[in-house]
Amino acid sequence: MLSASRARPLWDRVDEWNCRLEMIETARQFLYLSTFYIEYDRFGVAALEALLRAQRRGVEINLLIDGFGQMLGNVVMSKQDRQALAIGLQELQAAGATVTIYRPKHFMQRRLGGGQHIKLQVSEAGEAIFGSSNLTRSSFEGWNEYSVAVRGSVVIALLQSYRQIGGTVQAAHLRQLEDAAQSTVANQPAIELEYWFCNPNLAQGAFGPLGWRGSNSVTEELLEMVNGARETIEVTSFYFKPVPALMDALVAAATRGVRVDVYHSHREALPATDLAWIASATGFEKLLSSGVRIFENRHGEHSKIILVDRTRVAFGSYNFEDAAHDRLAEAMLASHDRHLVTPAANIFDGLQHDPDNVIVTPATMAALPGSLQRRLALYGRFKRWM
Repeated sequence: MLSASRARPLWDRVDEWNCRLEMIETARQFLYLSTFYIEYDRFGVAALEALLRAQRRGVEINLLIDGFGQMLGNVVMSKQDRQALAIGLQELQAAGATVTIYRPKHFMQRRLGGGQHIKLQVSEAGEAIFGSSNLTRSSFEGWNEYSVAVRGSVVIALLQSYRQIGGTVQAAHLRQLEDAAQSTVANQPAIELEYWFCNPNLAQGAFGPLGWRGSNSVTEELLEMVNGARETIEVTSFYFKPVPALMDALVAAATRGVRVDVYHSHREALPATDLAWIASATGFEKLLSSGVRIFENRHGEHSKIILVDRTRVAFGSYNFEDAAHDRLAEAMLASHDRHLVTPAANIFDGLQHDPDNVIVTPATMAALPGSLQRRLALYGRFKRWM
């Protein structure tokens, strides 16, 4: 069992941004950062500038970006911004930083959206920021996000998995983190944690997710949580479109009397496309008929939290979607400890009363414009790939 000597919830957007920048500005030896994509906006630019300053003062910077994720992020940027971002990354590399674009081994994996979706930041101080946020304005001025700053042995496990998503980690840096973790154990109570990690790309052959029937350990752990629920299941996800096994487990839970509440994004929260919402909406009838309550956040719900019976929580990068199961490397931290359960419960209490959240009902679905109803019928069958 892993543990943390400290766990600081970062639901507030300003708090997380300041925590991230402070870690970069105070780093003196090394800093690792993985993200799905960087947007060339004031947040992406500020992060790149801080990383460049750190590299120039002698910090070993290791930045890992997902190739597929960055391709999606580029869609919302102008040609000039894409060029400026490329120049910024080149400047960081020229200064001596390690900048890696992760792409899976096989062509079909890359073609079908394989990649890494884990958002992690670690420095020699022995602290890691782990959660759902990317380096973009959407994550810090738009959508809801959830990360946690942790210290302790869990930081070592987090950074070790960095190697399995395309990054490189120096053994000396891991030893430094071990020393940092040991120095705080005697003075802090242990917060017990589990770390769930899976990169399905490493288990697939030349055809990638096509025909792949392998297991995903993160999905299996989530299934165990859902199947063990007795009173409540509360979930956040960007767009809620889980793999069939998780969908069936949630429906079964609701049918046996568990109160299941799902919070995800409204179709207008992602201006670039509504296809992700359409993929979610294909499952609404099944969920609603079983008693699941679905709430949609107009400005966007990008956090990934599941809270069961208000006694066990898991959070991290795993969206409830097919891609999280068979295409993207994902990770979650889970705990029964009140230091992590209580903040999650407070988040869900806030979401329930958030005026930006609107409830989905059979009546609201029936009232959708005819053109949208037709698109649902046309594209819904491709839910796995949207």
